[in-house]
Amino acid sequence: MIEIEKQELISLEVIRTLKSRFEKFPQDFTDNRNAPFHEAFLSAFADKLDGHVESIQVLISLSSWMHGLNTTLGQSFFENVAHILSDSEKRIFNDLKISQSQQTIIADIITALKNDNRKPNLIAENRLIFSKGKTRMKPVSDFTVDNFYEDSASIVAIELKTVEPNSGVFKVEKEKILSAKAALKNAFPNKQIKYYLGFPFDPLSDSPTEYNKDAFMEHGIDFTKYFAPEEVLLADELWNFLSDDTNTTQQILDIINSIATSEFLDEYNFINDYRNLEIDKDRFTNILERWKLLSELKIAGNFEQINSLGQTIKNVSKYLNQTVFDAEGKYKINRSKRLSELINT
Repeated sequence: MIEIEKQELISLEVIRTLKSRFEKFPQDFTDNRNAPFHEAFLSAFADKLDGHVESIQVLISLSSWMHGLNTTLGQSFFENVAHILSDSEKRIFNDLKISQSQQTIIADIITALKNDNRKPNLIAENRLIFSKGKTRMKPVSDFTVDNFYEDSASIVAIELKTVEPNSGVFKVEKEKILSAKAALKNAFPNKQIKYYLGFPFDPLSDSPTEYNKDAFMEHGIDFTKYFAPEEVLLADELWNFLSDDTNTTQQILDIINSIATSEFLDEYNFINDYRNLEIDKDRFTNILERWKLLSELKIAGNFEQINSLGQTIKNVSKYLNQTVFDAEGKYKINRSKRLSELINT
């Protein structure tokens, strides 16, 4: 099972994401952004849309909102959850080097893969690119790793990708990864270098948690031309790798489903104001428990003790009267830390 502290951190990411998307959800579909070409083309499908959506304007508004949700998940939520599960970080490298011979080897590998003169082979490619030879060292292009960590034996890097990558992206990704692996090996010669493409779910699967890597890779244009299956982490394989656990996708979905209900905004506003603790303590603590906000549950359970300290300790009442989340839905860590320190003082 995902550690309880990490469950709380994932819950906070879910809350922040939901709050952001609620703020942007279209309230008045008649006040739609100008999209004359979309409306003109969609008019041809009016009979097919009938009974499914209220109007073309509604479809355009919801499609725009969904695009924003996809962006939020891809650029923020998945990455942050990956960092939480694996105790990792996003890392930028701008001062690494590879040798001239490594650069030549990488170019030869890419050309051979492109022309179908070789098949992707992780072990063989690593053996070639990890030998820097005695040629002149050159700076490698700056690169960013979405999910990076270093342990006593290994360097682990994961590029988190959209499940519907653009055509032609795999050749570029392969060249980038080969160069990055060679540069990382030069910088960390005594460690194993592991570099993966990570995809958060399998859109071709009938199940939310299952996947078929072979079918997924065959579906992507030129995916199998440049990458071996061992270089790819897909769906539950990715999340289990990050968490060092099993059934991780379902655990994440369970956390989301416990928060993402039709009552979310009402419940969010209720626990965001500590005056509501005195109005309905059972409801207040039930929401905190269901949302796995254990730090806040501890504060709520010791509210009277903390509140009594306001007469002798400066600024206690100020912290208690703050909202739990800021305007963007981010949890106020400093407030929580300060109030938690006062328990059993």
